[in-house]
This record gives sequence, structure tokens and C-alpha cells, in this order.
Amino acid sequence: MDDSLFFREEHLEVREMVRDLARNEIAPIARAADASGEFPWPTVAKMAELGLLGIPWPEELGGTGMDYISYIIAVHELAKVDASHGITVSAHTTLGTSPIVDFGTPAQRAKYLPLLAGGKVLGGFGLTEPGAGSDAGGTATMAEDKGDHYLLNGSKIFITHAGVGEIFVCTARTTPGTTGRGITSFIVKKENVEKAKAVAVGFGHDDSITWTKGVRAGKKEDKMGWRASDTRELFFQDAVVPKEDVLGPVGEGFVQFLKTLDSGRIGVAALSLGIAEGAYDEAVKYAGQRKQFGRYIGAFQGISFALADLATEIEAGKLLTYQAAWLKQNGKPHKIEAAKAKLYCSELAMRATINAVQVHGGYGYTTDYPVERMMRDAKVCEIGEGTSEIQRLVIARSILGDVVGGG
Repeated sequence: MDDSLFFREEHLEVREMVRDLARNEIAPIARAADASGEFPWPTVAKMAELGLLGIPWPEELGGTGMDYISYIIAVHELAKVDASHGITVSAHTTLGTSPIVDFGTPAQRAKYLPLLAGGKVLGGFGLTEPGAGSDAGGTATMAEDKGDHYLLNGSKIFITHAGVGEIFVCTARTTPGTTGRGITSFIVKKENVEKAKAVAVGFGHDDSITWTKGVRAGKKEDKMGWRASDTRELFFQDAVVPKEDVLGPVGEGFVQFLKTLDSGRIGVAALSLGIAEGAYDEAVKYAGQRKQFGRYIGAFQGISFALADLATEIEAGKLLTYQAAWLKQNGKPHKIEAAKAKLYCSELAMRATINAVQVHGGYGYTTDYPVERMMRDAKVCEIGEGTSEIQRLVIARSILGDVVGGG
């Protein structure tokens, strides 16, 4: 992709900064973090120190004053070496912070954004439930109005940063018996379950936060990929949420999270694109080093054509992703473009990583090379922030309307 299409000089500077961090500090520890499944506090703290947790937010809100494309560049570059670090930035920024930026009151922004955009604690987004995945309108977590506060009961599942985060936007049903309508967003706070590790690196915990009584994290999920990313359940047991922590109008939570997911899908597209490009780079390197039958394997048509196809598809993925990012940054409609970018790049990540493992042969199936980790990391990109099937439904409805929607 021609950099001049979407990037200015400051974007190239961000790219070089993140590349340097990714290659020199994250890549050397990525395999160990994946193997242990432990949250990589030192390198995440370094990302926070560099301002990567507040890239698209204004300085007056605690951010770094850059723009949305800079944020997408950061996720893209991080994911080339490790998807767990990429999703940490993506989930914190789009899911944990942007709803408060977009829908919060001035008081809520002043209270929470210096902590989130300022990179002092991690944020998250509680939407998915055991019985409400793709059908998020089936939210069962209940919020009962008690006058000056709401009482929340229920649970959320597969929540990024549920253990290590401290500020969350969560949805609950305020009107029983409805589908999308009747869901409201709330800001809840819980203490970092790895507080001692956070304190040791100077990031991830803040004593000034007043914790929401009745909110706790479950056990850490033992996942196939994104293993260094923290994923758990969130439980609400008579959780007391003051009215001042209701995010936006009561009953508008469904509309809010649809808008949030539109942006989130661009982030996952960038993450997927990074995985694909990282795997491709590893395959190209290996094809120029490994010899069979007296020749470098890159000289064989079976290998060279596969790499040519991937190079072409990665360029297409870049254009889809950065077009969607440009549209969002400029305040233009981007729902369908985000869905297309997420669908294409997430499936590209799987194709690219499978082909990269194949290029490596037996070695690709071992942990001696990063492509097996990349392949495991790629799969969830087809699931999170709306499955491939949901993306196809969104796109198809834009083409055929009620014919596809069943109306």
C-alpha cells in the first residue's frame, strides 16, 4: 500500500516507534508469555509509558493527542510479533475507553478518562454472556432501580482484562422482557486481581478508584491463543452501581454497544492484518533459508505462488482496514466497511498462518518458530467482536435489506 494514501509524517513516526518496541522488547518475550499464559506486566507497562493506551484521545482527556489511524497502526504493528499485546491495546482503547468518550457525561469523562486514556489502569467491556453471544440482545444480566442506585445481578463471559483491569463498561437489562431495547450501560470498577504485580511495575492499579461493591472476576480462561491476554468471567452479585455511573440514557445500551462494536471491528481487522503479515514475513524469511533438493524452497513454484497470493491478499487487507479507519476518523459512516475489513482480515489471518506453518514444514509445528503461535492466535479473530457469520449478515443486509433480515 502506498503510505501517502492514508499516512502523514506523524503516522510514520508512530509506526517506527511501535515497530521498535515490538521487535526489540515484545518479540523476545512473546513465546515465554504464550507458554506461561501470564499477563506480561513489564512490556504492557512499557506500552502505557509510551502512551499506546491513549493514542486517539485528546491531551485534555489524558490521551496523547494523536488520531484514530495512529491507534490502528499501533495495533497492526504490535500484532505482527504478538497478538496478545495487540489485543491488550485494542480492547482497552476501543472497548474499555471509547464508550466513556462517546457516551459519557463531562463528569464521567473527567473522572475516568485520565485513568484510562492516561494509561494508569486497564479498561474492559462487559457485553457477552453465557447465553448471549452473537445474540447480544438476549442480555440476561439484570439491573434493578433502587432509587439512588441500581442493583446488578448476572455475569459476563470471555471478558478481556476482567482480572487485570479496573474500570469496565458493562450492559444490563433495565426493562424485563425486551430484546435490544431495555438494555442500559453502566460503569463498574473492581480491583486488579494481580495488584502486587501491577504495583511492582508502576501501572495497572489506582487507589483513588472507589470499587463497585458486588463485582468480582472469575478464574482465568485457559485459551488456545491470545494466551498472554487476560480473559475471564465477570460476576455481579447485588452489585451496587450509583446513578452517576449510568452511561448514557437508560435503555440506550444496545444502540451504544452496536456503535462501539463497529469501531472495535476495525481494531480486530488491524490485529488480524498484523498476524497475517507477521506470519507472511516469517514464511518469506524461512523460504530464503531452507534448502531441499539442493535449492532454496522459495525457488519452488508451490512455495513462491503461495507467498505471491499472500502478498496480494495482505495489500487488499491493508486497503480495507485503513479505508475503514479513515472513514471513522473523518466522521463518515463506516459500519459496512468495518464489517468487510474485519471479515476479510480475520479469515486472511487464518489462511496466512496455515500457509506459513506449511512453508515451515515439520518445524512449523513446533514452538521453535513463531508461526504455530500465530496460527493459534489467528483463530479467535474469526470469532471475537462478531463472528464471520455475523459480519456476512451485516454486509448482506446492506445489500439486500429486509430480504436477508427476514422483515
